[in-house]
Amino acid sequence: MTVRPTPSDERPLTPFSRAIGQSRFIVLLAVVSVMLVAVALFLIGVIQAGTGIWSAILAVSDGKFEATPLTIAFLEIVATMLKAVVFYIIGVGLYSLFIAPLNLTVSLGVETLSDLEDKIVSVVIVILAVTFLEHFVRWDNPLDTLQFGGALAAVVLALVFFQRHSHAAKEAQQAKNPDTVARAKKEMFEEDTVEHEITEQEIEEKRSPGDEGKGQ
Repeated sequence: MTVRPTPSDERPLTPFSRAIGQSRFIVLLAVVSVMLVAVALFLIGVIQAGTGIWSAILAVSDGKFEATPLTIAFLEIVATMLKAVVFYIIGVGLYSLFIAPLNLTVSLGVETLSDLEDKIVSVVIVILAVTFLEHFVRWDNPLDTLQFGGALAAVVLALVFFQRHSHAAKEAQQAKNPDTVARAKKEMFEEDTVEHEITEQEIEEKRSPGDEGKGQ
């Protein structure tokens, strides 16, 4: 058994710091719950798809070729699957952010909480578009459809504004300290270090040009 020597200048963790660091595993409760919801929605979507395909076969065998009811039913299936994807992304993203990093989330572009929000907003916008398409295909009341579309457009504009603001804030943070987040993740996941060590480089990055001028 090899014992890694502890540097003399390394400050030992307090029990409370260790407890706070390990408290991130509480997120596993949310991960399991959200993943179960995603599985349930996927199963509902599969059942809906099977029922819709069987209904289409029966309609064609009876000589009924009206596509509108089947189109609406299939759009509902797409909406259900997209809702399942939202919960799946949330579950996988939370696990990767708090428990252990995954290559899956890196390939999906979900490496920070801001990335997770961005992906969720993107899928929600698609769900809203599919929902409007359902009402448009049904075309029961043109005025109600127009009002519904206007309400969805207002929601989508608000979500897009939030998405762009979040993206701009993330870029500004990465430009300020590009290596700090990566180093903190490496220390937490690989070295099991829960306390963040402030380096001289980070102190220099936080200093403003005015402070440097005063020091000179």
